[in-house]
Amino acid sequence: MATSALIPVGEYLTTSYSPDCDYVDGEIQERNVGEEDHSDLQARLLDLLRTEANQRFIRAKPELRVQVKSTRFRVPDILVRLRPAPKEQIIRTPPVLCIEVLSPEDTMKRVRERVRDYLDMGVPEVWIVDGPSRTVTVCKGMNAVEQSEGTLAVPRTPITLTIAEIFGVLDELD
Repeated sequence: MATSALIPVGEYLTTSYSPDCDYVDGEIQERNVGEEDHSDLQARLLDLLRTEANQRFIRAKPELRVQVKSTRFRVPDILVRLRPAPKEQIIRTPPVLCIEVLSPEDTMKRVRERVRDYLDMGVPEVWIVDGPSRTVTVCKGMNAVEQSEGTLAVPRTPITLTIAEIFGVLDELD
């Protein structure tokens, strides 16, 4: 997945990748995306977060670069920022939430590293959305709690989403 040659930060920042890649200490790391369930879950989460009522409190964005450390850039599936948020082409102010939708190729080691980078940056909460198990693991500090039912709350907002409404998209027929 990662290239063997190290590249400078400046080269990463001026290069377009499709889909966008993470940059970890000089290495380009591809992200696992591209399957229908992944796309459906990402779209559903964006729809739920971007309602007119919610947009008074937050801005939810897909696949936007976040500089988590001086030599690390991550591209979460979705990030959530409080309104008003500073205009940043590359996010350097910690979002209130980062969401990662798992793909079959994701390894636990890489997911843990991504989550740790977000939390170390100051993101208060990270959600790991797992379609096949229909669970969301909520990571805060050193704690991770897996939920298969109930409600999730977007930190520092009155916004809540139910697990059922998130995963309902997987049962819809085209």
